[in-house]
Amino acid sequence: MATLSGAVLIVDDDVEIRSLLRDILVDDGYTTFEAGTGAEALRLVEQIDIDVVLLDLGLPDASGLDLLAQLTEDAHTSVIILTGRAGETDRVVGLDLGADDYIAKPFSSRELVARVNAVNRRQHRGQSERRQLRFAGLVIDQDTRDVLLDGVPVPLTPKEFDVLAFLAGSPRRVYSKGQLLRDVWGSSPEWQDDTTVGEHMHRIRRKLDPDDREHWVQTIRGVGYRFVPPPER
Repeated sequence: MATLSGAVLIVDDDVEIRSLLRDILVDDGYTTFEAGTGAEALRLVEQIDIDVVLLDLGLPDASGLDLLAQLTEDAHTSVIILTGRAGETDRVVGLDLGADDYIAKPFSSRELVARVNAVNRRQHRGQSERRQLRFAGLVIDQDTRDVLLDGVPVPLTPKEFDVLAFLAGSPRRVYSKGQLLRDVWGSSPEWQDDTTVGEHMHRIRRKLDPDDREHWVQTIRGVGYRFVPPPER
C-alpha cells in the first residue's frame, strides 16, 4: 500500500528508538528528521515544513505536554504522542491539548505506519500542498525540483538536486561517500569511482555560495559530508 509523502519529525531522547522509527518510516516513503530534546524539536519545526511529529513525552529538557501545546499552535503540523507511560492521564490531556493520535509503546511497525498515514491523510485532505524543505532563505521543492536561495533560482543539475535534497532531508547527519553512492546513485565504490561524490559536492557548494565557504554542505574530513543550515536570519 502506497503512503502519502510527507515529512515526519521524531522527537525522542532515546537514540535507538529514533533509529527504529526512522527506518520504519523511511522504508514507507517518508522523509524523517530527528530531535532528542524539546529545544531541538522547536528549532526544526521553525526551519522545516513538518507534516507529522512523533512526540515522546519523556524529554530531558522540557515537559512533553508543554511542548505539545507549542507544536499544536501550528495548524499545518499533526502530532502523535508516543510514550511508554501506562496511565491514561497524559493521553487524555494530550488529546485535549490538540494531539491527533496516541501510540503506546511497545507498538508494531504496521500500527505506527497506519497511524502516521491516517493523520497525514487527514492533514492533507482537500489540500494540494507541495513537499518542501525550508531553511534560512533556502527552499528545496521536491515536487517541482526547484531550489530557491533568497528567492533566486539555483540552477542545479538533476543529480545535484538529488544529492542536495537527500542531505537536506537529514540536517547535520554525516554521510560517507559510500553511503551517498548507494543511496543517491544506486551504486557502490566497487562499481563507481567515489570521486564523483566530491565533484558534485563542490559544484553544489559553489552554486549555493560562490565563495565556497561550506555554509550549506560541509566536508567532514575522513568521514563524509553533511548538510548544515545556517541560523535563521
